[in-house]
Amino acid sequence: MKAQDRYRTYVRWEEKDSLYIGYCPDLFPWGGVCHATTEKEAYLELGVRVEEEVAQLREIARELPPNCTGPMCETDSA
Repeated sequence: MKAQDRYRTYVRWEEKDSLYIGYCPDLFPWGGVCHATTEKEAYLELGVRVEEEVAQLREIARELPPNCTGPMCETDSA
């Protein structure tokens, strides 16, 4: 498995913009990172952005953020 495969990604339609928006909350917590006119284009662009972000973090020797988005995420309640 590639490092970028552990991150949850999703695309949703935004009525206000009339575009599909791509999200990966663990890598880009501020919101959508790509826009496209089709769902497929948005997923492809999102995949490229996630791959680039992982590569950039590794290049500067930063630790990859944990995968916390999804139903199986454990939280620290301390």
